[in-house]
Amino acid sequence: MNTINEITATYQRIAEEGRSELNKVQNKIYRIGSLRLLLFVAGIAGIIYFWSSGWIVLTGIIAVTLLPFILLIKYHNRLFHRKDYLEKKIAINEQELSALNYDTSSFEDGAEFIDPAHLYSYDLDVFGPHSLFQYINRTCTQLGKSLLANWLGTHLVNKKEIESRQEAIRELTSELNFRQEFRILGLLYKGKAADEDELKAWAKSPSVFRKNVFFRMLPLLAGGINILCIALAIAGIIPLTVFGILWLCFVFASFCFTSKITKMQAVYGKKLQILATYANLLRLIENQPMKSPILKEVREWIGDEKQTASHSIQRLSKLMNELDQRNNAYIYATLNGLFFWEIRKIIQIEGWKEQYASELPRWLTAIAHMDVLCSLATFAYNHPDYSYPIITTRSFSLRAASMGHPLMNRDKCVRNDIDIEKRPFFIIITGANMAGKSTYLRTVGINYLLACIGTPVCARSMELYPAQLITSLRTSDSLNDNESYFFAELKRLKLIIDKLQAGEEFFIILDEILKGTNSMDKQKGSLALIKQFMTLQANGIIATHDLMLGTLADIYPDDIHNYRFEADITGNELTFSYRLREGVAQNMNACFLMKKMGIAVTD
Repeated sequence: MNTINEITATYQRIAEEGRSELNKVQNKIYRIGSLRLLLFVAGIAGIIYFWSSGWIVLTGIIAVTLLPFILLIKYHNRLFHRKDYLEKKIAINEQELSALNYDTSSFEDGAEFIDPAHLYSYDLDVFGPHSLFQYINRTCTQLGKSLLANWLGTHLVNKKEIESRQEAIRELTSELNFRQEFRILGLLYKGKAADEDELKAWAKSPSVFRKNVFFRMLPLLAGGINILCIALAIAGIIPLTVFGILWLCFVFASFCFTSKITKMQAVYGKKLQILATYANLLRLIENQPMKSPILKEVREWIGDEKQTASHSIQRLSKLMNELDQRNNAYIYATLNGLFFWEIRKIIQIEGWKEQYASELPRWLTAIAHMDVLCSLATFAYNHPDYSYPIITTRSFSLRAASMGHPLMNRDKCVRNDIDIEKRPFFIIITGANMAGKSTYLRTVGINYLLACIGTPVCARSMELYPAQLITSLRTSDSLNDNESYFFAELKRLKLIIDKLQAGEEFFIILDEILKGTNSMDKQKGSLALIKQFMTLQANGIIATHDLMLGTLADIYPDDIHNYRFEADITGNELTFSYRLREGVAQNMNACFLMKKMGIAVTD
């Protein structure tokens, strides 16, 4: 197992190797650019100077100068592509080095997925700036980004599914080169959020030209007539001008269809170009040995060896590139006049669509799943000190040793345990302000979520039964719905009760129940709520300032356990250990802090 220092050294080495190669490529680009300019100038000057020397000399000048110039253009383009690749390679490794130091600002935070009504994501800061999503997210496609958000928002509750995903993530964790290659190629053209839907819409759209017999015959008819005219003109039977006139007629006739083809190209052309990037990603998946069932299933989604998805998509990308040649007026006029070239290309594209439209959604799904699994494997790779939880069928169980919050600095994070071994069972946590209650609740919630999506967790060891997670930590009021804070919290608690009564299994995390009412009413309501949870065989954790809730352990000695976070006052100083201790809190710090800040407090 690698250490953090070894992982850091690996990223630094890869970035440095990338910088060294990039420097060489940039020098080549400069030299090739200079040579191209020299050849072009020499070619033009030679043609002008030797213009009267005859075609043999001019042909020699072109062969020596302009033909190498054209070949160097292709080589130059390859160098620029390599330059873009190396810049991405350097960037992703520098990003990982920053992430190891808890700077994830270069990754997308998924703020668009924030939902205050969600069962747990809003309370646990799953999405948004400095969120779990931003910490984990290494997706390189919009498909993967959306799927990662979906996995974090709807965690697994099936033991077999979680263990299968753990196996896939373990396998990819050791495949650093594959993961980085996948990310680099995806980032070279990431696309937009609407790409997937628009590509699927194009795949389902009816063919316009291919279904029409006239359009299918037109390129063959025009080509046949042109060949016949050229043959007759060479034979001297008809003048060459007849061919020229017919060619012009075909060019003008092609204008009748141009607007429709242009519209189709404008709507889907750029969207289909992203398939060139997808073809590269699919080829990586096709060539990567897969062992775990999930990864093998991803491979099956993209077809067999006889007709690979990458080859099929490359064929479409080639057709789209050929259709783009119509933007060149000379090529457009020449080829359309010869055999209605753009109609021929659009028919071939529609033929591809009819053959592969049903496959496209599966290919996109395969890319999305591999993208997310690579993200989660990178998370696992970057945290060699984390452990994969044991998933149990014993309802209910949640045990963890030395558990910390993954977003807190590893050198400063104070770790605590948790132990729930039966149903029903609740942990009630009391403690002073700032002593660590809320952080502990989020630590438990985040690690529970990580466990249920198949990743390792920030704990020395963990065992859990994967019930549905639900929280109520920061219920907010809604001005738009004319809804008070208190009523919003009641709605969340009513939702939990209704689902429990319907037989659903939950792991519940609550912070300061019924905050929006007076202390006597709050105490009475809180006691009643917890008793109802016990009747409904529920499990969870509740943090509170209300020490009276600690008396529930006397009523349910086997089903409720009290823990506390203390604020220790030594002399005139307030200190926090952030260590979870057994029992009910003894020290409160509100009055002490008010006095320290100069706010008068009457004894």
